[in-house]
Amino acid sequence: MKKILLLGSGELGKEFVIAAMRAGQYVIACDRYDNAPAMQVADEREVFNMLDGDALEAVVRKHQPDIIVPEIEAIRTERLFKFEEEGIQVVPSAKAVNYTMNRRAIRDLASRELGLRTAKYFYAKTLDEFRHAADEIGFPCVVKPLMSSSGHGQSYVHNDDELEQAFREAMEESRGDVREVIIEEFIDFDSEFTLLTVTQKNAPTLFCPPIGHVQKGGDYRESWQPYRISDDALRQAQHMADQVTKALTGYGIWGVEFFLTKQGEVIFSELSPRPHDTGMVTLGHTTNLSEFELHFRAVMGLPIPAIHLEHAGASAVILSPTEAATAVDRSLLPYNLVEALKEDRTRLRIFGKPEAHKGRRMGVVLCYGDVDDDVDALRAKAKRLAKTVLDTDPYMKK
Repeated sequence: MKKILLLGSGELGKEFVIAAMRAGQYVIACDRYDNAPAMQVADEREVFNMLDGDALEAVVRKHQPDIIVPEIEAIRTERLFKFEEEGIQVVPSAKAVNYTMNRRAIRDLASRELGLRTAKYFYAKTLDEFRHAADEIGFPCVVKPLMSSSGHGQSYVHNDDELEQAFREAMEESRGDVREVIIEEFIDFDSEFTLLTVTQKNAPTLFCPPIGHVQKGGDYRESWQPYRISDDALRQAQHMADQVTKALTGYGIWGVEFFLTKQGEVIFSELSPRPHDTGMVTLGHTTNLSEFELHFRAVMGLPIPAIHLEHAGASAVILSPTEAATAVDRSLLPYNLVEALKEDRTRLRIFGKPEAHKGRRMGVVLCYGDVDDDVDALRAKAKRLAKTVLDTDPYMKK
């Protein structure tokens, strides 16, 4: 048995903990607030600010974990190098976590060191630098905080009049102590997709079938698998994913995001060194192992004989329709499970978040069919059923 310290306890962490617990491991789930989703299924919990290096150090010394698994960006990542030097396994590696928690590091690695095709980009710490970068790139352009998650602070800028608000929002939504933004050229892409990539200690790198996805404001709204692309485009994506994950080192699953242009060009977008939001579609039996089971096996050095497609599938998020006045008693949440569960080949995952905010992901609907089924029909079904799950009345202030 291994003792695993999970840093970040959201819905992705919860599914990883379930995979670990099913295999008899011991997990301590950590987050900045109590009763986070992964804490509800873990052996122990710790509540603290993971950007506080001393607090992080204290938790590591208290529990003496064998493995540290980061699940969020807002972590004092430089401390992980010390833990790794002491013999604690950091997933995928301290280098990977440190690079990918900051868009500057990962973008410079991909573009300048590895020569991968990315969008043209600049960095800015001040509004003047930001305006100059916009002049260089032109409109429309995309603005993101250097450190953020789930699309927070991301926006599209169409003209000079929108620059100041976009810069302010990106700065305000920055996570951690990084106060800098990245401004990118807008890629006129046909679609976006994720290539879940599994790096292993003593076995070859594996790839899941590509996953198509739709984001709104940089935040995942739906995904589907398989995402059908040409063999040439798939080879381009696999080559780039292999290059960047090898450069970052370590073992586990990576969510590597790409744009596919109307001309069929594959462009590297972003990378996460952990299970990916869009990969929740694998919970609907699309692949023989879900992304969380794959991550767990790779982390533990367990065999993964193969990854193959078993069903076509689609996921659609369940969003909170309004703001909660206070912390939510989950027993009072207005989840309507009946309509969705009337449908065959449908699964629900309610995340168990203790608070609801307008637009916050509270769960996901998963629909699947035969391998050759119409994916667009599955997408429509998942989105339709997701709208039936939450009602607004119990959230409304009287």
